Amino acid sequence: MQIHVVQQGDTLYNIANTYGTVPADLIDANELDAPNNLVPGQTLVIPIIGQFYFVQEGDSLYSIGQQFGLSAEQLAQSNNIPVGSTLSVGTRLYIPEQPKPEITANAYIEPTGEEVSQTLINAATKTTPYLTYLAPFSYQINRDGTLTAPPLNNFAQIAASQNTSLMLVVTNLEEGEFSQELGHIIVTVQAVQNTLLDNIINVANEVGFSDVHFDFEFLPPEDREAYNNFLRKAKQRLSEENLLMSTALAPKTSTEQTGAWYEAHDYAAHGEIADFVVLMTYEWGYSYGPPLAITDR
Repeated sequence: MQIHVVQQGDTLYNIANTYGTVPADLIDANELDAPNNLVPGQTLVIPIIGQFYFVQEGDSLYSIGQQFGLSAEQLAQSNNIPVGSTLSVGTRLYIPEQPKPEITANAYIEPTGEEVSQTLINAATKTTPYLTYLAPFSYQINRDGTLTAPPLNNFAQIAASQNTSLMLVVTNLEEGEFSQELGHIIVTVQAVQNTLLDNIINVANEVGFSDVHFDFEFLPPEDREAYNNFLRKAKQRLSEENLLMSTALAPKTSTEQTGAWYEAHDYAAHGEIADFVVLMTYEWGYSYGPPLAITDR
């Protein structure tokens, strides 16, 4: 598979011709509703095995091979050319697909309203085979520790059919926004925590979630240690039920970084307490913003 960034003057036909495919395959792979209205800067998935590389000034089979983890001999064989060939700028070389390391992949899926749209069901069905975790976003915590569930439709069946685990995402969202006040209640009031953990375990067992994922945002900075203690308590309870526990953290560049996503989150403690963390790199492109790349690592 390859990514092509649309340039001024590009058409679906010439893009397909460049990569040795056909327009119909590009339309299908990218779910294009208006294939004749490409926009410069738009990215397209090229549905090929491996990828193509276009020779640049100063390139050799050896230097290109180094970029892709191949020997000059392997590149020459894949392209049916002599190893000592002089490469012309712009020559198209085929780069064979290399074995990929195993990764853990998570995707939040965000149903809105009271029903799951067919579009979202289709997206879940198409994407789940590539995921480790499918994470319906989200179970919202009420102030008494009970949970309000999102519509789930048949997400559990979709995940199970692909041997993908379900992630139970719980948040301090209240009336559509992350609530600092609600977050403070959750991490400081023991009775609320006890009710919450009882409810989480019941839901996890009933629906079939294997991981419980805490995404608490906009917590007061002074609740940093209280959040750590809550996570320790939750981890003990969840481990007793053979459930994994993960947390969401915003990426940052230093331990002193200030801001609503950082100061109440003890990154070192999360790493020690949780089974794994999810870095919210989608903050640079998310469902309520303009079209941008969305990725979670």
